[in-house]
Amino acid sequence: MPYQPPIRDFAFILRDVLELERYANLPAFADASMETVEQILEEAGRFTGEVLAPLNAVGDKEGCHWSPDFTVRTPKGFKAAYDQLVEGGWPALGADPAYGGQGLPYVVSLAFSEMSSSANMAFSMYPGLTHGAYSAIKVGGSPEQKDLYLPKLASFQWGGTMNLTEPHCGTDLGLLCTKAVPQADGTYQISGQKIWISGGEQDLTENIVHLVLARIEGAPMGTRGISLFIVPKFIPDKQGNLGKRNSVKCLGLEEKMGIHGNATCVISHEEATGWLIGEENRGLSIMFVMMNEARLGVGMQGIAQAQAAYQAAAEFAKDRLQGRSLTGPKNPDGPADPIIVHPDVRRMLMDAKAIIEGGRAFLFWTALHGDLAEASPDEAVRQKGHDYMALMTPVLKGFLTDRGFQVCSDAMQVHGGSGFTEQFPVSQYLRDCRIALIYEGTNGIQALDLVGRKLAAEGGRGVMGFFAELDGFIAANAENEGLAALIAGLAKAKAELQEATMWLMQFGLANPDNAGAASTDYMHLFGLTALAYMWAMMAKTAQTKIAGGATDPIYQEKLAVGRYYIAHVLPETTGRLAKLKAGAETMMALPAEAF
Repeated sequence: MPYQPPIRDFAFILRDVLELERYANLPAFADASMETVEQILEEAGRFTGEVLAPLNAVGDKEGCHWSPDFTVRTPKGFKAAYDQLVEGGWPALGADPAYGGQGLPYVVSLAFSEMSSSANMAFSMYPGLTHGAYSAIKVGGSPEQKDLYLPKLASFQWGGTMNLTEPHCGTDLGLLCTKAVPQADGTYQISGQKIWISGGEQDLTENIVHLVLARIEGAPMGTRGISLFIVPKFIPDKQGNLGKRNSVKCLGLEEKMGIHGNATCVISHEEATGWLIGEENRGLSIMFVMMNEARLGVGMQGIAQAQAAYQAAAEFAKDRLQGRSLTGPKNPDGPADPIIVHPDVRRMLMDAKAIIEGGRAFLFWTALHGDLAEASPDEAVRQKGHDYMALMTPVLKGFLTDRGFQVCSDAMQVHGGSGFTEQFPVSQYLRDCRIALIYEGTNGIQALDLVGRKLAAEGGRGVMGFFAELDGFIAANAENEGLAALIAGLAKAKAELQEATMWLMQFGLANPDNAGAASTDYMHLFGLTALAYMWAMMAKTAQTKIAGGATDPIYQEKLAVGRYYIAHVLPETTGRLAKLKAGAETMMALPAEAF
């Protein structure tokens, strides 16, 4: 069975849990009635399930093709699917109507992005990075740059990339060497080599807009001297008509473990013509708009691949006959029972459901706060939205990709030896998912960003606001007997997360290595607590619906999976807290020579 988009779950979160229609009075949500949203979800499910999913294995097996004329051909069928993507208007869902978009909230377009990534992660990266380039130019570009580039990027007529990494530097962008030389006409000559550029060359769009980090001659060293430039593949005139080919070349493609259908390029800028975005030496602040959006997208990829792998594992577990149930035969007329009767197989499948559905709710909940940060007339709501987007982004990226990869690994385990062969799709899901723990900042970097920057931002206002929200929910539901286990679990996890935060404030400042040693455990403790909150909210919603007479089985399923999460997944928080408080001493005890 190919990937089946979980449309009912999307609708449950958007309509029942987040109650999207509560915000219908805001202009940004005016066109996001649930009737409209559910129509979008249904059509998105059809497109991603019927058009993109069948190309997933094709892209994996064929990969991309580089030619000596520095061009790249994507796998068979990708160009036709991309044309259908554009014709269907999918790129414009969340784009500004001023530039040809539909102006729907980001939380709605996120649902389409997840379906697209589950169906075909390699394909979905092309439009995903294009939207990131659109967002960066929208925030930092001049009016002329916006008028020229945004309509083309919003429609996906042109593609977009992010050129950061160089052969000698990745995370430490202060070391970059790509230079920019000012020209008399106001342009810059950009020279340097960039590596691992997703979609750096492809045959899907008529033009590619590279956003390139470079250092203007004479600029300070380090990150304070980095500027951002638009470097198009073909130089357009003011009306958007394409002119001569810029001196940007794809020197080759990387041979990768996964995402074979996405062109990961070595890009050479050879005195290419570029245009400065924003102010000199302030490029990182604009690029971080694109990077933060990409990090949320990568967190989504972890859930998306987990969803596809889980579906494959669940189908296999129901079909594969092996052994007998410990409580007696469940398939007495057959030679054996399906393996789904075995508790350890159920453990892996239930872990997957708990992480996927809780993680999806966490993503959508955060995305909604991001929408409200821009759309709400209430200053307090806008501030909270900005605080949460900053605080939760490293958690979403790091925690959900770590856990998404674990789900993919468990899905392979459910398949047994079959999963280790290429006959079954779970191998590709595992390989494709692995990059999500690395790119857009490794998960270790996300954890350091969380404890080193995001916790202390604005005097800790974001994390303290989150604690207050959890306390309010716990107090409001303290007498709800049907939610007693979930509320108790959430309260315990919140207390442990708060204790960990206080420990970091005390011992991390005294010895920065303590903060570094604790960072990954803290990120996971935070993610586990956040998912406990999501499951408590979903369980409460389900309880209310059942009490009102609703008979949809999804509500009983949510209660069951929520209770499982609290009983079997959430206890990990205690171990994370203990490891965190152990500090850096034993971690840093050996000299480097001992390794």
